[in-house]
Amino acid sequence: MRNHDDTICAIATAPGTGAIAVLRLSGPQAWPIAESVFQPASGKPLPARRANRLHFGRLVRGQETLDEVVVGWFRGPRSYTGQDVVEISCHGSPYLQQKALELLLDRGARLARPGEFTQRAFLNGKMDLSQAEAVADLIASTGEAARRLAMDQMRGGFSRKINELRQRMLAFTSLVELELDFSEEDVEFADRAQLDLLLGGIASLLRGLVESFSHGNAVKNGIPVAIVGQPNVGKSTLLNRLLDDDKAIVSEIAGTTRDLIEDTAILAGRSFRFIDTAGIRETTDLVEAIGIQRTHKTIEKAKIVLLVVDARDSLRHIGKTVQRFKKANDMAHKHLVVVANKADMLSSLERDLVFRHNIPSFDPKDHLLALSAREDADLLALRALLVELSNLHGQGQNEVVVTNARHYEALTRAEKAIARAQEAIAARTPTDLLAQDIREALHFLGEITGEITNDQILANIFANFCIGK
Repeated sequence: MRNHDDTICAIATAPGTGAIAVLRLSGPQAWPIAESVFQPASGKPLPARRANRLHFGRLVRGQETLDEVVVGWFRGPRSYTGQDVVEISCHGSPYLQQKALELLLDRGARLARPGEFTQRAFLNGKMDLSQAEAVADLIASTGEAARRLAMDQMRGGFSRKINELRQRMLAFTSLVELELDFSEEDVEFADRAQLDLLLGGIASLLRGLVESFSHGNAVKNGIPVAIVGQPNVGKSTLLNRLLDDDKAIVSEIAGTTRDLIEDTAILAGRSFRFIDTAGIRETTDLVEAIGIQRTHKTIEKAKIVLLVVDARDSLRHIGKTVQRFKKANDMAHKHLVVVANKADMLSSLERDLVFRHNIPSFDPKDHLLALSAREDADLLALRALLVELSNLHGQGQNEVVVTNARHYEALTRAEKAIARAQEAIAARTPTDLLAQDIREALHFLGEITGEITNDQILANIFANFCIGK
């Protein structure tokens, strides 16, 4: 692991033309470096290095004033990184930011690597590894739901759950390990029935966390919504209206869309990934056939499927279309919304029939909307339904949801290790093999919070952060 005793600096806000930019220093020389380039407006030295206060003055290079700035000085360990930290707020000119950064580097600081401030916070015990990863998720969040999940993880909600599971295992694990010291006496300190009961409860909790990843990952990266149907039913028009952009080509010619067209939109603070697909039909066109194959793969990955049909078709024809679609595609753990488009071309009586779900064999668990993609009021109803369906597994606001692929992998491995331990108990397997399975479960849980880690894992995690954080 690299040395973390030197002083690093970076622009903590992205370079641009904003009114204010912040440069951050962290390390034992943070204050001496800042003090060497800062002159308080009073003209007097700052008394006794007064920490945890803001000071107004000038940023100087020799006799030259570069800018008027506000300096915040935070003495470690009561700072973000746990080290001495100085933040210099200057005007947002990219030229000024660059000159100020060069000045700090000239005085002995070095440029921070991506995520190095948060990495130091982790190494100094200010947060665990899952909380550090949540910082990156919070920065990358594009909607209210993703922000809320990241904030909960950053505040330690997920860490507390993992630590609770580890603590419940540790007491019994110590007894199992103790048995290894008395293996020749063939004694059991850990009651196998109670241990099996404990592992069963933990396995159930792990299963819930693993299953929550599907929901959490969708919220974090955008809930995938596949827009499917036969050619010329208005899929591309619907996509353009949902995105409020001419993303897809709209044409009367059947088979215009031959590849996936994807973009995101925020609805009620939640990110949706809308994917327009090639029209489903029998075709001899090789390119169109490839597009239809991709349509079916998109349906597999989607959480919500908008099956667009022509509202002018007979109710019997619409019913058969829905049945064929459900027979050809696995809709388990997905929401199906049948969108009867072009309803503006129906009479009021015909539209009322569709609204009343008078479609033969229509599954009441599915959803049906008769609408016109051109009418704003109809789109509002569809957007409201999408938001309602977006809570895919019904998690409450206080429930822990897994959003990180690394955590998901570690939880899956821990779950498998516990399953092996339960099998070992049932088979009266020797204690050393049982102990190994329990150790593995504890190891994988410890990897999540960083109690067990290595330099390579840390390097991979923090390399994805932005510089300055």
